[in-house]
Amino acid sequence: MCSVTSEAEIERIDQIVSALLGGSYTHAKGSGTLSSEEILVIAPYNVQVNRLRQRLDGKARVGTVDKFQGQEAPVAILSLTASSGDDAPRGLGFLLSPNRLNVAISRAQCLSIVVGSPGLTSGLANTIEEAEQINRLCRIIQRSGS
Repeated sequence: MCSVTSEAEIERIDQIVSALLGGSYTHAKGSGTLSSEEILVIAPYNVQVNRLRQRLDGKARVGTVDKFQGQEAPVAILSLTASSGDDAPRGLGFLLSPNRLNVAISRAQCLSIVVGSPGLTSGLANTIEEAEQINRLCRIIQRSGS
C-alpha cells in the first residue's frame, strides 16, 4: 500500500517546530531568534505538504524539495513520509535520490533534521540502486549520531 502522508511524522514535526520556535541560532551569515520564517519543513509529496501546512498553521515554511531549491534557512526539517520502500508511491529512487536528499538537507544553515520511519532503513531492496539509496540514508543517520 502506497502512502503519501504520515500522521506520525506530522505530529513529530509539529513537536519539533514548537520546541525550536523562539530558540536562538548562529551561523556564518548571522544570528537571531528562530521564527516561522527561519524554519523550513520539506516533504516529497504534495499531500504531506498540505497536511503539514494545516497542522503547523504558519509555524514554519512548508513545501516540496523543488519549492525550496536555492533557498536557505537556519533550520530545515525533512519529512520522508513513507514507512518502507514498498510504501513510497514513486519508489525509493524518487524518495531517496541523492540529489533530492542533498537539496533537502543542504537548505539548513545550522540544523538539518530528518524525520522518517525506521522501516526505510531496514526494508529489503529490490535493486542494487535501492540498496545504495538505503545505505546512503543509513550513513546520513549514522553521521548525525542518532
